[in-house]
Amino acid sequence: MTKELVTLRARPRTRTGKSAARQLRREGVVPAVVYGHGDESKSLAIETHELERLLSRIHAATTVIELDVEGGEAQQVLIREIQRHPFRSDVLHVDFFHIRADEVIRVSIPVHLDGHAKGVEAGGILQQIRHEIEVECLPGEIPEDFRVDVSALDIGDSIHIADIDTGSITVLDDADLTVCSIVPPTIIEVEEKEVVPEEFEGLEGEELEAAKEAAREAAEAEAEEGAEEE
Repeated sequence: MTKELVTLRARPRTRTGKSAARQLRREGVVPAVVYGHGDESKSLAIETHELERLLSRIHAATTVIELDVEGGEAQQVLIREIQRHPFRSDVLHVDFFHIRADEVIRVSIPVHLDGHAKGVEAGGILQQIRHEIEVECLPGEIPEDFRVDVSALDIGDSIHIADIDTGSITVLDDADLTVCSIVPPTIIEVEEKEVVPEEFEGLEGEELEAAKEAAREAAEAEAEEGAEEE
């Protein structure tokens, strides 16, 4: 499934540097930059709420965006990097890469697993080894994702990149790489270790057994005395 083109408005940014970027964020604006094709990079400013609304409904790495820059021509771009606050979800900066409709580009497509594997029902564990597949294609051919049906997988079965229907898109990753597999459950044998009371510490073998026997006899005698008193 090829995703539709979406639009994002931006304006040129003249203020640069860390202090200027912090001030822009306080004003509800995200600093950004667009580059590509040997052109000089351009500093931009994007309304935070508009950017967040867009990011909430697209897969950023694979969605072609028509960037409408105030006072200039709209251009098609891909998001190359999103910098976020380390403790919050706030977007701090965005890098856009300028693309052309007739130029092949390289992009990583996410892999999503569908279905409930029969091997999992039998006690196995589903492991996804690869979450993305790197491909090369025209911007208009970028798929949203690759869906992989794992329903038929049993314990010991695997799916490799070669097993995925990628259409006419050129896959750059090795076809033999494993995407997911069903592995048997791990059984950990816990060695039972006898807990030795503090008064028996340091004793071994016959000495330990003799001390235990003496303790048992003392406990039985005490119990008998208690019963007689009742």
